[in-house]
Amino acid sequence: MPFGVTNTPAVFMDLMNIVISPYLEKFVVVFIDDILVYSKNNREHAEHLRIILQTLRQEQLLPKLSKCEFWLKSIAFLCHIISKKGISVDPSKIQAVKTGQF
Repeated sequence: MPFGVTNTPAVFMDLMNIVISPYLEKFVVVFIDDILVYSKNNREHAEHLRIILQTLRQEQLLPKLSKCEFWLKSIAFLCHIISKKGISVDPSKIQAVKTGQF
């Protein structure tokens, strides 16, 4: 889409929700231009990544690999830290609220 189109993020998110719809909330979450793939173990994760990357390729959607991160044990996503321990609020966000620097 051309730069400057104000609805670009919403259009892209709608496209991603259509393309990834069979897998949403099963092992993938899409938010604007972020795709989060989650799994219980490494073997399952390898399969989930294969499915998502293959689906994107079939739809001629190419991720920018320099922006991709794979096989993380924890990740900051939407102001939360997600890990095998569960979901918690990102401590840096709590500090920002405490100090009024948000």
